[in-house]
Amino acid sequence: MSLLVVGLSHRSAPVSILERASLSADTQAKLLQDTLAAEPAAEATVLATCNRIELYADVDKFHAGVAELSTLLAQHSGVGLDELTPYLYVHYEDRAVHHLFSVACGLDSMVVGEGQILGQIKDTLALGQDLHTAGRLLNDLFQQALRVGKRAHSETGIDRAGQSLVTFGLEQLAQDADVETWSKGKKALVIGAGSMSSLAAATLARSGVSEIVIANRTLTRAERLAQILNEPGGTGVAARAVEMVAVGDELTRADVVVSCTGATGLVLTGEAVEDATRGRRDPLFLLDLAMPRDIDAAAHRIPGVRLVDIESLAEASADAPMAADVDQVRGIVSDEVAAFGAAQRAAHITPTVVALRTMAAEVVAGEIARLEGRLPGLDDKQRAEITQTVRRVVDKLLHAPTVRVKQLASEPGGAGYADALRTLFDLDPETVASVSRADLNDADVKNRGRV
Repeated sequence: MSLLVVGLSHRSAPVSILERASLSADTQAKLLQDTLAAEPAAEATVLATCNRIELYADVDKFHAGVAELSTLLAQHSGVGLDELTPYLYVHYEDRAVHHLFSVACGLDSMVVGEGQILGQIKDTLALGQDLHTAGRLLNDLFQQALRVGKRAHSETGIDRAGQSLVTFGLEQLAQDADVETWSKGKKALVIGAGSMSSLAAATLARSGVSEIVIANRTLTRAERLAQILNEPGGTGVAARAVEMVAVGDELTRADVVVSCTGATGLVLTGEAVEDATRGRRDPLFLLDLAMPRDIDAAAHRIPGVRLVDIESLAEASADAPMAADVDQVRGIVSDEVAAFGAAQRAAHITPTVVALRTMAAEVVAGEIARLEGRLPGLDDKQRAEITQTVRRVVDKLLHAPTVRVKQLASEPGGAGYADALRTLFDLDPETVASVSRADLNDADVKNRGRV
């Protein structure tokens, strides 16, 4: 089986396509279930953010896997396959690992170096585990991606190379003004109460806004976020929660609006924004971080309104920041990809080695039993000494070959050593498969506790 990723992102597709192809949580779950039901895939998970949709799978056939995953993405996104295909990219085996590790480090983000992607990768792995669609390969891959991303942020200055989309978006709203000075005393409206909205609320609170109103379809989630912001010793900002029906009224009082919901349609129409600005003296700043968009793009034509959305952020982030830090992170990614490949190749031969040693132990047990039948007068001490001697001889004979075959298997092109070992010792394929299944079950239990 081999790792395959098929996806599209802000680098390969226009925002209009990304908006239409966005996947709800329920759609992601259905996509994974259908992927597992497809013949080429043994395990799968999906990384879906505001600017990327990527389907990862362990497949046994490359061309069939690409065709099946592309078709499934088209079916569940609602964008026709013919229209979607020109924007899809494909990565296979080591290139797929390299791609995910680069994503985890923020090298492929709209704002290079942003760290929020690590939380999204963690959520992706958790989804695959909860639905039991992520097996040993994807568990190992995504756990390692999280470690690689953390290493990049701790060992390099990639954090200085970019900010989160929230911070970057607020900087774009402020234009040439200092963000902290620009936002002090302002009244903010945050629409949505998910992870991005929570980050936006916390960022606004730190920047000195005087009031934050949280609007969400589920009022209890908005209340929970407002309570966190109001905690003693916290940000000191006054925060309150409202239902979505109150957004129109709150819009007339807000200076800054950040919207990031999972809605499939517009949350703020151009007419609603125009109504809210009628008779208004101060400008209204709108930051739309949703995909598909929450705020009508026509709002930017309304006098006194400044709108920044995903599309304008993509254009503003085109300049490459801090090349030295980026190059250092690329070096980390390359090293980690090589290490991951070696570990996976070595792990691939382990069930064969275990099966070989199991067979050897069975041969020893059989010969000892036969010896006892021919020499019934052996006492316990003699029997134990003979048994230990035979086992030592077998262990010494197998030690060097099994250690060496693991070393050879970890090198590029070493996958064939497991087949050679099975052939030379005439190992039962079902015995090897049973060891693999046991390892997979143990790994699943262990990995589910680490996310």
